[in-house]
Amino acid sequence: MASLPVSTTINSDDVEYLCHADESLLDVLRDRLGLMGAKEGCGTGDCGACSVIMDGRVVCSCLVLGAEAEGRNIETIEGMADGNTLHPLQQKFIEHAALQCGICTPGFLMAAKALLDTNPDPSEEEIRFWLAGNLCRCTGYDKIVRAVADAAIVMREERA
Repeated sequence: MASLPVSTTINSDDVEYLCHADESLLDVLRDRLGLMGAKEGCGTGDCGACSVIMDGRVVCSCLVLGAEAEGRNIETIEGMADGNTLHPLQQKFIEHAALQCGICTPGFLMAAKALLDTNPDPSEEEIRFWLAGNLCRCTGYDKIVRAVADAAIVMREERA
């Protein structure tokens, strides 16, 4: 099978790679680019463990073809922190013990980031709606929702 050349932006870096026409973005990120943060939980877009942000929208990278990233802006969990400084969402997930095994955590963080980038003052209902595509089998959701709400406060204060 012939490889397709793709030029895209991942975590603010211009990236070029070759991929097969049927290769998922998740496989490209992990196997070709070494970005291991997105996880394959289900491979069918049901769990959200592979969530990334593409052009400002949360997508399941297991359902997007690697070739579809051509010309797009992709954000992954690897680009969330600023060097050794955690993003407020990452910090609040730790403070609220909103993670355990870590399989779902990158997807939750990316979905929460997309929400707060769009709506810096979400209600609890809005947070739960935006996170509904992500499944966690360890922590339950209340700690995750509280962490996102607390991070929203910190991020609004940082913007002020």
